[in-house]
Amino acid sequence: MEEGKKWDLISIASIPLIMTLGNSMLIPVLPAIRSKLGITSLQVSLLITIYSAVAIILIPLAGYLSDRFGRKIIIIPSLLITGAGGLLSGLGAWWLEQSYTVIMLGRLLQGVGAAGAFPIVLPLVGDIFKKEDDVSSSLGIVETANTFGKVLSPILGSALSLVVWFLPFLAIPVFCIISMLLVLFLVKAPTKNSKEEILPLAGFLKNIKQIFKHNGRWLFAIFTIGGISMLVIFGVLFYLSDTLEEVYHIDGIMKGCILAIPLAFLCLSSFITGRKIGENMKLMKWITFIGIALVTATLLLSRLVHSIKILILLTSVGGVGIGAALPCLDAIITESIEKAQRGTVTSIYSSMRFIGVAVGPPLASVLAKISPALMFYTIAAACMIAALVALFAIKPEAASSTQS
Repeated sequence: MEEGKKWDLISIASIPLIMTLGNSMLIPVLPAIRSKLGITSLQVSLLITIYSAVAIILIPLAGYLSDRFGRKIIIIPSLLITGAGGLLSGLGAWWLEQSYTVIMLGRLLQGVGAAGAFPIVLPLVGDIFKKEDDVSSSLGIVETANTFGKVLSPILGSALSLVVWFLPFLAIPVFCIISMLLVLFLVKAPTKNSKEEILPLAGFLKNIKQIFKHNGRWLFAIFTIGGISMLVIFGVLFYLSDTLEEVYHIDGIMKGCILAIPLAFLCLSSFITGRKIGENMKLMKWITFIGIALVTATLLLSRLVHSIKILILLTSVGGVGIGAALPCLDAIITESIEKAQRGTVTSIYSSMRFIGVAVGPPLASVLAKISPALMFYTIAAACMIAALVALFAIKPEAASSTQS
């Protein structure tokens, strides 16, 4: 790694960690929230969906603004907005008897902040590190921080909710302030060259259109795989959380620890993959294909077993597949797009990932009510499509020629 940039990376990695905690920490608490507020399973799943839905809309705008005005200028206020959303949800739950609407408004505000925080991390890493090996390994660490947040989330969320059910909301502003201070004082983002031409919006959009005209096939492939990967993670976690509580009567920290097992495998897989892929885009393609194919197989097998232990084992193996694919997708898209358009293009990729986060819980809720088998087979079919897209649409030679 380039000298003197260790603290930059640690500070940047705190952003996906905090953003993941702010969302995934609620997964194990959703059944308790549903019980306390007297709402349906679908309504409680919308607490995850609304956060992601508003982020989906605003992420491309945040990416454009970060390309034009700088990454830190967008990230720091976004972290503060995210914290304010968590505070609103927490205080609403604390002070109001009928607090569902206020909690939803707070989650909406969190989504506004999330749009300008995590999605800007990928282009920021590409800006700070010049060597492609350093970019790949750093993106692997960022993705590991993201997945470690998912590992920690069920345990921390369960522990906080034991004190009082809305405490996870009130923890979000504390985490956001810590991350904001780290980014503010420790990240030395490259300054914009004053002689560099700042394109008007029309010219900028024309450049983006050209990028998609020449590279649309592999870009849309990565967008699709990223979105489906998040759908799998959040859909299956939502199902497991409900099943552990309703069928096996496991709740609290024990449930959080069980949910953390497949996420720990995902985290470890992301870390190892990020360290090993370097700048070999052909290797990234094949790791992505094999990883998603592995997830497909585990989902198909999951409905054939009736033991919770084997289900957790299969989910963990699937976590290895997703964990291997995500750093490859991050690296391909970040290393293949010019710096001037990197924020916007990677933000569209992040939007697709947020679509997966938004769709996963309500889809799992609706399908599992009809039949758990239908839920697993539907998500497996989506993964099969993603694997085929990785095999036939990702063209490493096309991606590597984009910046040449």
